[in-house]
Parts: sequence; structure tokens; C-alpha cells
Amino acid sequence: MKTRTMKKIIITMALAIVSITTFAQKAKSADTLQITTTPQMHCSNCEKKIKGNIRFVKGVKKIDTSISNQTVTIVYEPKKSNYQDFVKAFENIGYSIEKVSNKK
Repeated sequence: MKTRTMKKIIITMALAIVSITTFAQKAKSADTLQITTTPQMHCSNCEKKIKGNIRFVKGVKKIDTSISNQTVTIVYEPKKSNYQDFVKAFENIGYSIEKVSNKK
């Protein structure tokens, strides 16, 4: 009886470890893209237009806009979309984009 119980516990623990590892890998699979737009955003309607349309690009997890910094920050899954997908999506709503260089 004890051997059977121990086997169940070990199998349960192994499955839990595999599940946690898989979940952790999925959580890491996001990239961040920070861009500026042309024409520049000048009002909340510009932000709404961007957020409302770019969210449909596959793999987009989060979109943050900043009128004061003139940036759009997009968190996305690189396995589902890439930079060119965002270029096309922004062109469809009347914007061109350029990556923001990371200043450290």
C-alpha cells in the first residue's frame, strides 16, 4: 500500500513540475516593441484608434500609448507576429512607424 501511495505522490509531483515549467516558458515568450508614429498622436482619439485596431494583430498581449512621449509600446508573442505585421497594421490605419532606440 505504501509503495502505491508513494508512486502516486511522485507522479503527481512530476506532473506539477512539468506544468509549472510549461507555464513559465509561455510567460517568457513575449517581446516588447516600442515605436513612434507618423503622423504623431495628438489626442485620446488617436490613442483609441491605435489600441482599437492594433489589438487585432495576432499575439498582441498589451498596448500602451503615451501622447507626451509620442510612443506606443506593444507586448506581443514573437511566434505569432513580427515587426512587419505591425508596420502593415499601422499603415492600414494611416500611420507609419519607427522603432525607438533604447537609450541607457
